[in-house]
Amino acid sequence: MINEQEGTLAAAFPALMRKVYLWMTLALAITGVTSMVVLSNERFIFTILENQVLFWGLIIGELVLVFVISGMIHKMSITTATLLFVLYSVINGLTLSPLLYAFTETSIAKVFFITAGTFGVMSLIGYTTKTDLSSIGKILFMALIGLIIATLVNLFMHSSTLDLIISYAGVVIFVGLTAWDTQKIKNMLATCEEPNEQAHKIALLGSLTLYLDFINLFIYLLRILGDRK
Repeated sequence: MINEQEGTLAAAFPALMRKVYLWMTLALAITGVTSMVVLSNERFIFTILENQVLFWGLIIGELVLVFVISGMIHKMSITTATLLFVLYSVINGLTLSPLLYAFTETSIAKVFFITAGTFGVMSLIGYTTKTDLSSIGKILFMALIGLIIATLVNLFMHSSTLDLIISYAGVVIFVGLTAWDTQKIKNMLATCEEPNEQAHKIALLGSLTLYLDFINLFIYLLRILGDRK
């Protein structure tokens, strides 16, 4: 019986991890396509920027969706959770488009590949390392809270120096979080006895986590390395 269970775990775990990265990649593709559609028409961009109700509605909608997916995923079906993830990816593409509009297409592509390479290396480290990253993860999470507070403060201060510091800090934090989150997802999926719906929900939640790490790392790197129009 034990050998049979180990065999199931050995077969299920790689497939679940592949789904994590597959869902994350699809979400990034949806976000990218959405941003490209918006960027192809300047009227869409200025509509988002000039309509404060729409802009903040999209931001609040993103936050609500993240909390709903993260907090209620075990109570909803995998289909519903997936659709909400897709919806979040679309909304994120809408909110990213005004930022991308400020940078040249060449620098956006350059930073994307830098982000992909950095993310890939750190995720591989998180997946393969034998070191427990829990203590580092807790520090990074506290640093993330500080980063959010600093960002909110700078909305009123409009300090270019603080903005640059926030960007560099953001890169460091999300580089570390990528490794920590990967290890955490790996450990969670390793406890799944079979690839049932509950296991797929964990994989979907993991893909959302890594998607957020990638997007935030990309944004902070773009603010540092991107060439503005």
